[in-house]
Amino acid sequence: MALISNDEVFMQEAIRQAKRAADQDEVPIGAVITYENRIIARAYNQVELLKDPTAHAEMIAITQATNFLGTKWLHNCCLYVTLEPCSMCAGALILSRIPRICFGALDPKAGACGSVANIVQHSSLNHFVEILPSVSSEICGGMLTEFFQKKRRQISGMN
Repeated sequence: MALISNDEVFMQEAIRQAKRAADQDEVPIGAVITYENRIIARAYNQVELLKDPTAHAEMIAITQATNFLGTKWLHNCCLYVTLEPCSMCAGALILSRIPRICFGALDPKAGACGSVANIVQHSSLNHFVEILPSVSSEICGGMLTEFFQKKRRQISGMN
């Protein structure tokens, strides 16, 4: 029997959050932030609900975590997110000084943690983030593929 790592356990909660997003017809992206090996923030995409292009799961989780800790810094924290963060989220993660990011699916169109750019490890910036990509990537990627296939079927059915 294979042992399950903490990274996989925490990613499972991010996946649960992504399912909540999908249930609300949002792009299924979920995030959790841990501190001292416990979850202090849970979030999912709410761009459509809030009519806010910045309402990504990561951004909402950052706000929750900083409120929980009572500081703007996320030292000793880790972000678990089902999709590689975009440039906006990567920038916010740099500003929060989070030391570690684990993500599920790669984002070859907008990923800013290695796929298109690598903002969180850019040598000119004053903070460097450890990245662990592809944690539960098949599940995370599968949710996104299924969501967008369903969207395309809905659109083609309307024509």
